[in-house]
Amino acid sequence: MFQTHCYDSWLGGAARQSKFFMWSQVLGTLPAPLFLFLAGISFAIVTDKLRLKGLAAGQIARTTIRRGAEILALGLLFRLQEFAVSWGWAPGSDLLRVDILNAIGISMMLMGLGCWMVLSLTQTSRPRLILGLMAVGVAAIISLLSPLIWTTWRPRWLPWPLESYINGVHNLNEPQSWLFPIFPWSAFAFVGLAVGLFLLSDGARKHEARTFALAGAAGVGLIYLGRWLNARPVQLYAAIDFWHTSPNFFLIRVGWLFAISTGAYAWCRWGPGQRGFSPLIQLGQTSLLVYWVHIEFVYGRISILPKHAVDIPTASLGLVAIFFFMLGLSLLRTELKGRRVGALGWFRKPLKATSN
Repeated sequence: MFQTHCYDSWLGGAARQSKFFMWSQVLGTLPAPLFLFLAGISFAIVTDKLRLKGLAAGQIARTTIRRGAEILALGLLFRLQEFAVSWGWAPGSDLLRVDILNAIGISMMLMGLGCWMVLSLTQTSRPRLILGLMAVGVAAIISLLSPLIWTTWRPRWLPWPLESYINGVHNLNEPQSWLFPIFPWSAFAFVGLAVGLFLLSDGARKHEARTFALAGAAGVGLIYLGRWLNARPVQLYAAIDFWHTSPNFFLIRVGWLFAISTGAYAWCRWGPGQRGFSPLIQLGQTSLLVYWVHIEFVYGRISILPKHAVDIPTASLGLVAIFFFMLGLSLLRTELKGRRVGALGWFRKPLKATSN
């Protein structure tokens, strides 16, 4: 995420036309799916925990949908902050831009609705399986409909702020590739929900290493399947944007998510993740904070380098600075949070009886 944003904001001139910049932006197709994928996995863990506590389907839905609404509210607040910081030259329509936080919030609300429907309408001894099948089905439907929702099936009858949540049209009369509408982005969250439910199953827990090895192999298979389907002379859609709405590219990215998950498991089980401090894990624990803050230092008025004006070495130094600055901010946040919890624990200590 950092490298994608830094090089996109700061590189200029010939550097912006280089293969280096092209590949940096290709890597930039992964952070947003990863955020949504991990949101789906977290959602599965929370939903399963609430279900095992015996909560009714309606209670689970209220809890999870409320959390999605909170994330959506944070996304709207972020847009308000960006508008205030950019006062004077940012258009008012920026307040209604559908960004990644909006996508995560809406996706969580949709997952909550889907889980509520399944848990309310079905009585089964294998709820994880049914919920997982629902998640896979919804992800497939969203992915397959995306090319049509962006072209011939556009809901033009909706006001553009609402249509933008469907296909990212914004106020520009055409779907925009830099936004994060439900179609196709929410599909990654539903894939994460299915994966999370599978990882919670008894079989996956008993054979963790084998499960993640199979996930990695499945990921490679999905990558090759997506590439094979895309190379077929006959295509399902008359008009398609491969990099943004193609179900084939969706398969490729899901394959990469599976492969990255396997690599992350190996890193934490056998690699440096077992050897003490991990910067990546630390940043992951405060991902919302570092996302929120780094945007201002890369794209905002307080950008640490001039925009679209520097070469690759200079932008790379800026990237290193952003990484360590965000790491320090993350550590500070963790430390302050720990002190606050400790202070609250001290105030809440029960009084001990004393004897004369």
